[in-house]
Amino acid sequence: MSYDQIGQLFMIGFDGITVSAELASFLREYKPGGVILFSRNLESIAQIIELTIDLQRCSPHSPLLISIDQEGGRVSRLPKDFTIFPSCEVLGQCRSSELAYAAAATTAKELKTVGINMNMSPVLDVNSNPANPVIGDRAFGTTPDIVSELGLATVGGLQDNRVVACGKHFPGHGDTNSDSHKELPSVPATRERLERIEFPPFRRAITSGVATMMTAHVVYQALDESRPATLSSTIIGRLLREELHYDGVVLTDDLEMHAIIDHYGIGDATIQAIQAGCDMPLICKDRNRVVAALNAVDKAAANGDISAGRLAQSLARIRRLKKRFLVPYRPVTISDAKLVVGCRSHKALLRSIDQTRERSSKADL
Repeated sequence: MSYDQIGQLFMIGFDGITVSAELASFLREYKPGGVILFSRNLESIAQIIELTIDLQRCSPHSPLLISIDQEGGRVSRLPKDFTIFPSCEVLGQCRSSELAYAAAATTAKELKTVGINMNMSPVLDVNSNPANPVIGDRAFGTTPDIVSELGLATVGGLQDNRVVACGKHFPGHGDTNSDSHKELPSVPATRERLERIEFPPFRRAITSGVATMMTAHVVYQALDESRPATLSSTIIGRLLREELHYDGVVLTDDLEMHAIIDHYGIGDATIQAIQAGCDMPLICKDRNRVVAALNAVDKAAANGDISAGRLAQSLARIRRLKKRFLVPYRPVTISDAKLVVGCRSHKALLRSIDQTRERSSKADL
């Protein structure tokens, strides 16, 4: 199978604030379906526009998904010229789906105007364990009701403005005692408890049409004793695909996180994720690992370890996603962006959120 097809399965990260000759050559050869941008790639409005236009020029056969983690609060990648909203926890304290929708819509408009078409948001994890070292204020709250309500509002605000939303981290990262960036967490909760606390926000998001989902690098003992969700056909294939009837694009969390890379080779992890039912392996930094993973999938497809039907499903989902949100591709302009990014009405919304939170805090006293 050619890289024209296998490459479409991958979302990759890179270093630098420009498309170097080396990066351009890599994108043209391996043809990834998407890229993810971090603070290390982003400097100013003009630079981001030049970067996203140059990235798309390297992918004339299929527009790139250009994604970012712009949750608000401490998980914000955009430079200070943009409207940076507070954490999901603050929006949860406002108890307003209208404000959550408006914040997501505003973020979407600013992303779209600089050529970013996907946001790795909303966080649908319930912050049910105060000792959790990774979610905390990234969650909308401590109950599935508030997370579901504001999660749906966020999906709507993004996708109504033609930015792909991504619900994360399925089936729920809020009850872990460790950080999957550093080690592999394990959750001992019963299936009944997962059904009551963790699953509802994901169920609601699926019903409302969230375009993509991201998996958690977490072992859920009641669902699969041995494999993290990302690599588990029981959790992705059976629970997410068959029981919850989700047919959108499923991305892995970064396969370079220690929860995965300390236990699996990058090629093996990528193959297992695709076999489990994931569509887009995410590899955020090391280009050599991207090549190793691509070659591993190519070999697995050739020898039948990954079936042609399984690959066809993922490629069809990715094509459908791109057709819905990315076609037709129109290059962005600096003049349009300067009218939108950090504009007066967006800053006014930011002030309104701060004021609403203050009123809510006083009402709780």
